[in-house]
Amino acid sequence: MKRVVVTGMAGISPIGNDWDSAAAALRGKLSAVVRMDDWVQYKGLNTLLAAPAKPFELPAAIYTRKVLRSMGPVARMAVRVAELALRDAGLHDHAVLKSGRTGVAFGSSTGSPEAIGDFANMLINKTTEAITATTYIRMMPHTTSVNIAVHFGLQGRVYTTSTACTSGSQSIGLAYEAIKDGRQTVMIAGGAEELTPTEAAVFDTLFATSVKNNDPTHSPRPFDKDRDGLVVGEGAGALILEEREHALARGARIHAELVGFGTNCDGSHVTQPSAETMAEAMRLALRDADLHPDAIGYVNAHGTATEHGDIAESTATRRVFERRVPISSLKSYFGHTLGACGALEAWLTIEMMRNDWVSPTLNLANVDPRCGDLDYVMGEARSLKTDLAMSNNFAFGGINTSLIFRRA
Repeated sequence: MKRVVVTGMAGISPIGNDWDSAAAALRGKLSAVVRMDDWVQYKGLNTLLAAPAKPFELPAAIYTRKVLRSMGPVARMAVRVAELALRDAGLHDHAVLKSGRTGVAFGSSTGSPEAIGDFANMLINKTTEAITATTYIRMMPHTTSVNIAVHFGLQGRVYTTSTACTSGSQSIGLAYEAIKDGRQTVMIAGGAEELTPTEAAVFDTLFATSVKNNDPTHSPRPFDKDRDGLVVGEGAGALILEEREHALARGARIHAELVGFGTNCDGSHVTQPSAETMAEAMRLALRDADLHPDAIGYVNAHGTATEHGDIAESTATRRVFERRVPISSLKSYFGHTLGACGALEAWLTIEMMRNDWVSPTLNLANVDPRCGDLDYVMGEARSLKTDLAMSNNFAFGGINTSLIFRRA
């Protein structure tokens, strides 16, 4: 089996598009959640809260009109973070990209909703007037991964994960397995999600969104007894995974090593999570890494601030670790970025581990007594030195993922 390391990372997020900006927001306890006044026009939509991504540059010399025509907003973010991650890895112009030994694993909950709406317009109004030659390319579930592959001329494997909130983390896990098994040498892995009111409506109809519309910075509140639901966010994250010997041979900087991945399915309910199978996903990752739970020094939680999700996840985490392991949720700062969250949270988890501190869960003042007995990081950022950190995500459909990173 090959060892897999992270040699490049990049993110576009509501709290910043580089580590320094994101770290300042996390240390400063700065929420990126805002009130979306233009959502008032949507009758029946209760939440007006969201966390838009920070603006990002698309250099005109690279992203020409011809290049962009097949990309909706979600694909543009995906390709841009892939480019930035490749540059961070020193692989942007490397021969390995077009050798067949580099692949991509990338996902999102859906393609661009505006393009999906163009097809809906055809069915409702009986006209194809809004449909162009690229409409399907922008709406298809694999728009992120395929646009990345085409943009960089990749000829290796293409994995597309459209598994809602585990799209990003499952992509990273599948990319890891492709390298670990010797099928690929390099993989671009991650996830992206663009912000639209339709995605807020998905959770709104389940009464799972926060409706504190006049107090945006105090939502969401993961694990807090006074939580009132999640907030949707926007962004993209990418990791460059590389076979360790290949990385060492070219003198690459190694950010971390990915040592464990676990994924499974509840197999019981589409929207109600199961603590039992959540716990098993974490155990699968630990077994894959050949680690005892005591070795993990920090858990980055999925932490959506929904009642069922918070209770099931924290209960599962306690069962696995049987101790008060330090845990916090990054969604408290920038909401639930859906298909992007697994990649963004992996990136930030690695950076926090490298810098010997972890962020607290924002807005967590009173832990729900129904949640598992864990060491919830609250208040201020905490100095914490650990060589191993776990990042967990859970999605509709009962899909569970767990990733374990080792300090380089």
